[in-house]
Amino acid sequence: MAISTGKRPATGALIGLALGDALGFPTEFNDVPSILAKCGPWREMQLPTRAFVTDDTQMTLALGRGLRTAMERGFLAPKRLERPVRAEFVDWYQSPDNNRAPGRTCLTACNLLKEEGRRWQEASQVGSKGCGANMRVAPVGLAPGLSDEQRAGAAQLQSALTHGHPTALAASDLTAHAVRLLAEGTEPQGLVAALREYGERNRTRYDHTWLGDLWAHSQDPTPEHFITRGWDECLAVLDRLQDALATVSPETDPCLATGEGWIAEEALATGLLCFLLFPEEPITALRRAACSSGDSDSIACLTGAFAGAYLGADAWPAEWAERIEYRVDLLELGALWDA
Repeated sequence: MAISTGKRPATGALIGLALGDALGFPTEFNDVPSILAKCGPWREMQLPTRAFVTDDTQMTLALGRGLRTAMERGFLAPKRLERPVRAEFVDWYQSPDNNRAPGRTCLTACNLLKEEGRRWQEASQVGSKGCGANMRVAPVGLAPGLSDEQRAGAAQLQSALTHGHPTALAASDLTAHAVRLLAEGTEPQGLVAALREYGERNRTRYDHTWLGDLWAHSQDPTPEHFITRGWDECLAVLDRLQDALATVSPETDPCLATGEGWIAEEALATGLLCFLLFPEEPITALRRAACSSGDSDSIACLTGAFAGAYLGADAWPAEWAERIEYRVDLLELGALWDA
């Protein structure tokens, strides 16, 4: 199915991601009672006057720029993607603007990636399934002209540069796939079933072309055993998400149903839950995600990417979108991929 460029899903997803990040930035590490005491009723939460974002948006832009460079050079393949994305991640790591409480996994891996001659598989943190990989993967779902194999490979490779745990790889693949499906017009009520079918289909597929010998840096006996671990955890959390959609009140903390989002599969599920509770009310969805007891900025990032991909750029009120940090960079990438 072709994406309808009239709604500008790439711009919508990138702006939505950054808005969620900025809305959740002040509430991260707080429990819900503390957030309510600080911000008032959750349905009335306002974007801070100075709408600063976290490393989530910074790394999304780094990946987006690297992906753009790779695609400008020709057919997207592993080395063609790895080189510019690795360079962008190292630039982010060394930037004075990298002062937004970045995750330890990203810092450790990027410090290793900057060593010339080191294979990326040796820098990858194969024990980490933190959400830092799938909160930034939306550009892979938005870039036009990729085959299913390229999109899945790119999503997993960008994860593996820092977060090499198989669940981080699978969650990144699923997140990019969800963004793509929504941008193409998949209806929200069918999304979880489509993601589950995708996970079942790819459950034992380890793509050596994109991942090389990453699996050998773990304790798994085979590459299939390695990747299946990740898909099984993601499929299990999709079951929790499906149950939550039938039983959870929108007035309760979403993290109680699908997890606090510090780890990849829970960030995916809780970000999806907030979007799917309010598929036609994107600001309400962002507010619900930001007023949560877990990794609020990353959960709201994902919620914003899903809502923006589905509803397009006009989903976001101008008075919010016009003051988001990095607005020019976000609009530039969005316009490129919406064209």
